[in-house]
Amino acid sequence: MKLLRDILYKAGIENVIGSTNVAIDSICFDSRKVDKFSLFVAIRGVSVDGHNFIEQSIKAGAIAIVCEILPELLNEKITYVQVSDTSLALGIMAANFYDNPSEKIKLVGVTGTNGKTTTVTLLYNLFKALGYKVGLLSTVRNLINGEEVAATHTTPDPVSLNALLGKMVEASCTYCFMEVSSHAIVQNRIAGIHFTGAAFTNITHDHLDYHKTFDNYIAAKKEFFDKLSDNAFAIVNKDDRNGELMLQNTRAICKTYALKTAADFKCKIMESQLSGILLNIDGQELWIKLIGAFNAYNVTLAYAVASMLKEDKTNILTALSNLNSVEGRFEYIRSVNGIIGIVDYAHTPDALSNVLKTIKEIRTGNEQVISLVGCGGDRDPFKRPIMAKIACEHSDRVIITSDNPRNENPEDIINQMKQGIDGVYFKKVLSITDRKEAIKTACTLANPGDIILIAGKGHEKYQEIKGVKYPFDDLEELKKNFELMFK
Repeated sequence: MKLLRDILYKAGIENVIGSTNVAIDSICFDSRKVDKFSLFVAIRGVSVDGHNFIEQSIKAGAIAIVCEILPELLNEKITYVQVSDTSLALGIMAANFYDNPSEKIKLVGVTGTNGKTTTVTLLYNLFKALGYKVGLLSTVRNLINGEEVAATHTTPDPVSLNALLGKMVEASCTYCFMEVSSHAIVQNRIAGIHFTGAAFTNITHDHLDYHKTFDNYIAAKKEFFDKLSDNAFAIVNKDDRNGELMLQNTRAICKTYALKTAADFKCKIMESQLSGILLNIDGQELWIKLIGAFNAYNVTLAYAVASMLKEDKTNILTALSNLNSVEGRFEYIRSVNGIIGIVDYAHTPDALSNVLKTIKEIRTGNEQVISLVGCGGDRDPFKRPIMAKIACEHSDRVIITSDNPRNENPEDIINQMKQGIDGVYFKKVLSITDRKEAIKTACTLANPGDIILIAGKGHEKYQEIKGVKYPFDDLEELKKNFELMFK
């Protein structure tokens, strides 16, 4: 428990009614989770306003309320705290409640459209290999020095985030590497968090269902760098035209990395195969088990971050050369007769293009590339026709199918994707709504030596339909079909 007055430190208080000398057992912004001695924070969400649940929270046991607008009827047994922005205050209060754990650990945040998960996972595995106790906060999983904690969002809510960081401090973790999503930045989920460093991978059109415009999306990413302290470092991809924009106005120590242009950390691809790529980073050659130019960027960024954290460069390169690919990121298997199946999380136009360009680099030209592509429901609809177009341009056969339709009709999503297909490509395209059947068909169409790309879901172990998550694993489905082909 912690006194309310200590929790409110730097939270931007405008008015207080009641005593702040009360003990708080938990901070909640979801009225369903309120218990005795809770502090309830009324957040204005996208679809729900927490101010409508103040009375319900008091009945459930809340003894203090933080809000932007005070209720008309006040309960004399309750302390009310008025602030201008409850989402901002929540982050600061959560940090105070857990004794500001981000100040006791070296925390590095990675933001960008693509590459976040791979980069933070590489960094986690790299620093584990270097002998440190490390934490990881990612889309795929949260880890506290090897112990897994389920991940529900790319970036957790402020209370969960500080609780996880607090557990990492208790576990004596020296470092934590985390994904920082644009949603989290705008929603103040990282308010009150101290970052030792920040990194930017790239930015392409995505999440416009939420941000509305590309400029808003860029501004969200930039805000992360604008708020860094002067003793933090910021590393950006100089090959991305918006990379150096991220560094404008930041007080942090600025560094760049690149494959195509001069940068503080420079990488060159010397050789590319299905088994890995040979890189030259800062004049040193190393072979890594990851595949493609996009992974060369991820590895270079991991190297740059580790260098800024003062690790020995030879040790960094040695450890990187021993790391394996990340689950659901260009993860491949080979059938008995030589069909190559690749599962990748590519769910944006840029990510899909990168994966297909990588396949083009490693293929002989004598085989078919069969791409299975879908788009998620309740997400940016503008990218749907673009992704279908990209698949057609870089594949010999294309199967358009369901991803996670969520609350949308999957056939409506497929029809929107089809709008991006030129008439010249019609003959090579199949539409199969059932994803399981689509994967089976892709395997049936493949001949020895062909390459099957299953894009969109990657590491996910479910398919979400009408609010229900059904067990579904692209890689397992692929394996089953490969096995059935030879029974």
